[in-house]
Amino acid sequence: MKKITGWHVFGVFVLAFGIIISVNVTLAVQAVRTFPGLEVKNSYVASQTFDAERTAQEALEWDVAATLRGNELQLTITRDGAPVEPVIQSATFGRATHVGQDQEPEFFFNGDAFVAIVEGGKGNWNLRLRAQAADGTPFQQRVIVKVAS
Repeated sequence: MKKITGWHVFGVFVLAFGIIISVNVTLAVQAVRTFPGLEVKNSYVASQTFDAERTAQEALEWDVAATLRGNELQLTITRDGAPVEPVIQSATFGRATHVGQDQEPEFFFNGDAFVAIVEGGKGNWNLRLRAQAADGTPFQQRVIVKVAS
């Protein structure tokens, strides 16, 4: 049996910390590369109208939900149980953690809900929605998409 020397302990020490550091660097690079970026250019400017915009949006009293069945994305917007058909200005369907699979669905209104075909699948999906009510009130919300089995 060989004797463990100081060089052996030093080698194991360097190897162990080398693995830890390389994993941390790899994870940090992946986190920065997949970060979607800024939500607003200037948070101070955006904060100046936030309360008024939120109050106007809440006054719409819309209930918004999104469901993914296979590759069909269904977006329902209702008020007091009745469907609402706002103008959809933009919609981005994608993963919650990165923008690599982001899609811009083309919705059509079927009388009850907006429907679009997307490349979905299992997992955590979000729909970042910007719409405008009939009275011109802007509406924006990040909707967590329910994936139906």
